[in-house]
Amino acid sequence: MDDDQFRILLEHLQYSWSGYRKVRKGVKKRIQRHMQQQGCRNVMDYLKILDLEPGTRHECELLMTVSISRFFRDRWLWEMLKSRWLPDMIANDPPGLKVWSAGCACGEEAYSFKIIWQQLGKQFEHLPALDLLATDRHPKYLERARSGIYNRSCLKEAAPDWREIYFESRKGSRQYAIKDHLKSRIRWEIHHLSTDPPGRDFDIIFLRNNVLTYYRKEAQEKALTGILNSLLPGGILIIGCHEALPFQPQSLRPMADLSYVFQNWLP
Repeated sequence: MDDDQFRILLEHLQYSWSGYRKVRKGVKKRIQRHMQQQGCRNVMDYLKILDLEPGTRHECELLMTVSISRFFRDRWLWEMLKSRWLPDMIANDPPGLKVWSAGCACGEEAYSFKIIWQQLGKQFEHLPALDLLATDRHPKYLERARSGIYNRSCLKEAAPDWREIYFESRKGSRQYAIKDHLKSRIRWEIHHLSTDPPGRDFDIIFLRNNVLTYYRKEAQEKALTGILNSLLPGGILIIGCHEALPFQPQSLRPMADLSYVFQNWLP
């Protein structure tokens, strides 16, 4: 599959060339194998099958998924959450805290938050009840997240003492497993960002890992509008430190002069 054929596929799926440009090599290989499995001689044959067979189209869309994540990615963000933003929320003594990790990939982000939360439990006598929802469109990613098993490279930004507390080294491999006490109170659900949000009144929404990058602008704006409608006034929206919103909503204001953390100022 050459780039021209890949562009035709992206247009058909309403995805963005700019989002896939840097990661297209691996995606094209997966799609090429899928085309061969379907007996397609060219991309036009493939598009016909995608239109006629919803199951095959769903398989194609999953193959288009790109996972980029690791524990405590953007270390400064997690330090600010632990030292400033979460303590400020806890100080207001809310009955609960709702957090959504959107496009959670294999769960590194959700578990990173859970580690920070347990660390704060040592600082505060009482923590509000945590409702932590992690969603992704890819079932295999969620399956891996539930298993809690990761390659050592995923933990390179985790503090050494936290590795001892929250992870177990698997003998005979270069992998680590999340300890069971960290797995509780995390809900893993399949969700596509192009559909309605899986809940409302979130205090914090993580929208990182380039989850909107792969959609065309119209789809990005629609998804972001729905996401913002599910964020509480005063709630925090977090994107990747090298990412940008498809548009700048008037309700969002940057926090701590950071270009990737916003507070919702809707009344």
